[in-house]
Amino acid sequence: MGGEMLPPREAGQDDVVLSWEGVDVIAVRLPQLADSLDHILAAMERKEGKPLAELDRREKQEVVRVLEARGAFSVRHGVETVAGALGVSRFTVYNYLNREKAP
Repeated sequence: MGGEMLPPREAGQDDVVLSWEGVDVIAVRLPQLADSLDHILAAMERKEGKPLAELDRREKQEVVRVLEARGAFSVRHGVETVAGALGVSRFTVYNYLNREKAP
């Protein structure tokens, strides 16, 4: 996910501090959700073994379904980012999303 480890004394209020037996050991700074989307897309490409743009239509629809479940489209420019990775238009991504919601 692209988190960053740092000394506990440098932790900010949004960082996660991990303790062992009552002693703060390390802090983890989680990335912004928009940065996480890039990491998620890269992980999906590694899993597929090829660029997402080379997937067939059904596979791209599945990618969109998984990304929607993970909240990818709540990120600013999420649709545009996913469309670029899939090699499709924003309109196509919206169609895939609407297809999932159709009865």
